Order: sequence, then C-alpha cells, then structure tokens
Amino acid sequence: MAHKQYMSAIPNKKMKKSNSKSIITIAAVLAGIGLALLAYLMFYVAPDENIELVKIIAITDNGCIAETLDGYAVNIGNCQGKSGDYVNALVDQKLKERAALMNPTS
Repeated sequence: MAHKQYMSAIPNKKMKKSNSKSIITIAAVLAGIGLALLAYLMFYVAPDENIELVKIIAITDNGCIAETLDGYAVNIGNCQGKSGDYVNALVDQKLKERAALMNPTS
C-alpha cells in the first residue's frame, strides 16, 4: 500500500528551521556588504585637511577662493585678507586629488 501525504496548514518544523537559517545567513551577508560600503564611503568623503600657504584670488559670498602653491583653486571659507594676500589655510587634500583625476595634465 502506498503511503499518502496529506497537505497541512501547519508548517513542517524541519523546513522552518532550514528556512530561518538561510534567511539569517542572507541577512548577515547583506549587512556585511552594507557595512563595507558604508566604511568605504566614509573614508572617501572624510576630509584630509592640511595647513597650506595659499594666495587669495577672490572673495565671494561663499568664502574666499584661494590658489595653492601647486595650482589648485580651493574655497577656504571666510578669511581676513584681500585678493593677492598669502595666508595659511586648511586645504582638503582629497579635493586636490579628485581635481587632478578630473583634469589630467598629460
């Protein structure tokens, strides 16, 4: 005599444990990927500021625009000076790197 299987509204407990383990594994992998992307993003946008001697080239409503000694235009915020003055200011090195990548010289 053949054994009949009946459909039931009560889920099979073995299947439920296996399902929950796979869902937890998938959630852990996605959380790990998300944390890795967040860490990379935080590193990429975090400023790397150094004090540099810069020459003020313009004063605007958004702050002073200055030129670094290696030729990059940067906004240094509010400053005490006029066009042509040399001042020490915080300059984000990552902005200079990105500008170099966008405008190659050779």
